[in-house]
Amino acid sequence: MKGTPVTNPAGAIVAKKPKGGRSKVRRNLFIASFILPTLLLYLVFTVYPMLKGIYLSLFDWSGGSMDYNFIGLDNFKEMFKDPIIPKALLNDYFLVAGKVIGFMVLALFFAVSLTRLKIKGSGFYRAIFFLPNVISVVVVGVLWRYVYNPNLGFLNSLIGAVKGEPFVFPWLGDAATAMWSLLPPSIWAGVGFCTLLLIAGILSIPDSLYEAAGLDGATQWQQFWHITLPLTWEQIQTSVIWIVMTTLNGSFIIVSIMTEGGPDNATQVLGSYLYQQGFRQYHLSYAAAIGVLTLFVSLITTVALQRIMKREPLEIS
Repeated sequence: MKGTPVTNPAGAIVAKKPKGGRSKVRRNLFIASFILPTLLLYLVFTVYPMLKGIYLSLFDWSGGSMDYNFIGLDNFKEMFKDPIIPKALLNDYFLVAGKVIGFMVLALFFAVSLTRLKIKGSGFYRAIFFLPNVISVVVVGVLWRYVYNPNLGFLNSLIGAVKGEPFVFPWLGDAATAMWSLLPPSIWAGVGFCTLLLIAGILSIPDSLYEAAGLDGATQWQQFWHITLPLTWEQIQTSVIWIVMTTLNGSFIIVSIMTEGGPDNATQVLGSYLYQQGFRQYHLSYAAAIGVLTLFVSLITTVALQRIMKREPLEIS
């Protein structure tokens, strides 16, 4: 920084030294006071457990012993021979595909209905749609277990009332329907977040675009396809990535509460199988290897989705 020229009493021109040094240091300290605590928490609760898990996956350790027997990649070799691993991986991607389709179809329908169709009481409906998001996943799982209860459940009672005769079917106890039965509670519990995200995107679109399209004779469907969808693509992309990440890393909760991976491992996902191996059978090193697999699957899936869904940003002039 150049000094400001001043004149001393003797008449000589001298350069005045800048006084911004201390303010710059204070600014940097102020920024660091916010960044460093967050970085420290991230390192302690995210990076360290991740590195520790990778480290443990190279050993044979039950969790109750002080001895770590180094076995290299044997845990990963065992995973290739484990028949439950491919089944769990397929179940994870089944939930990913089902939730992405269910979330986005419902979220787009709700968001467009509450913004473009001018439904009365839209604020009330937004709160209702988001309400399941603030409910614990455990509560959601217990609630839907009662819905699917073979004898007293709401679903069987409803079907029985329609058919006019008692209807008993174990939705969570049948391998053919168990995975499909996990989709409704998973979608119901999280669709409100995507709905609010898309509502924010739609409300940021100028009304003049829709008015001009209406004057040109565009139908509601054409306006959605050529205006709403392209201009909310960033929100859609964010929603899809969020759904995929939360499903691959968090679906084990709903599975553990509702089916515990059964029947006969039909609903097992990587997260629930990791929990079973680590905290029920005490094969913690093998569980750590499953965690490493989950990490790489999540990274590869996220990177692939970002490339597939990448589009040039549209600017509204």
